[in-house]
Amino acid sequence: METHKRRVAAGKIDKARTRIRRIIEFLEQEYGIPRRSRRRDPLESLIVTILSQNTNDINRDKAYQGLRKRFPSWQEIHDASEEEIAEAIRTGGLANIKSKRIQEILASIKEEHGDFDLSFLRNLPPEEAEEALLSYKGVGLKTAKIVLLFTLGKHVFPVDTHIHRLSKRLGFVPEKATREHTHQIMGQLVPPRKMYPFHLNLIAHGRRICTARNPHCPDCILTRLCPKVGVRGDPD
Repeated sequence: METHKRRVAAGKIDKARTRIRRIIEFLEQEYGIPRRSRRRDPLESLIVTILSQNTNDINRDKAYQGLRKRFPSWQEIHDASEEEIAEAIRTGGLANIKSKRIQEILASIKEEHGDFDLSFLRNLPPEEAEEALLSYKGVGLKTAKIVLLFTLGKHVFPVDTHIHRLSKRLGFVPEKATREHTHQIMGQLVPPRKMYPFHLNLIAHGRRICTARNPHCPDCILTRLCPKVGVRGDPD
């Protein structure tokens, strides 16, 4: 009985992986294959990702530019007051919360390593590098995986709001799956070398077509592959 269950489970996983590969191909035909941008310093990437929480890319970049214009070095940010940092990053939203997180992270890194350098993460396996990032207060799973994927080139699959929504609608995770559960499942299903382009293309598709409200299903290139889990009625 147990052997049969394992075979059934393995068969479901194989089918899901096959469907994901087809979806990856469709999205690449529609949006192209994203090229990797210039990789940031790991600490810079971590702070930028913290600033990106609950805001858009434009405000995130303005907040980071404001931070570095006022405090050119990590040491100056470390030594500044939370109020001064909050004022510098105000355009990114949640300034008081983010300023506290940034200072706590910098303090922890300085205490552990004697400087403000996370380059050691490059030489760690993905699981160990992720664990190291998660050890810093205020760093969640999505933030850690973004740093690992975009800056360190690790084969991980971050799940943001769009990917969480589309993973459910496409039927890869249960409709009531948590973000953590979606991270776990999609990390097993997506081919390692396709994690970077699929992550970006799935976000692009979520922003343009498979929106949170009134998804444009008639215009969707994935319509024949999508069970529309959780989509009510016949969206315009």
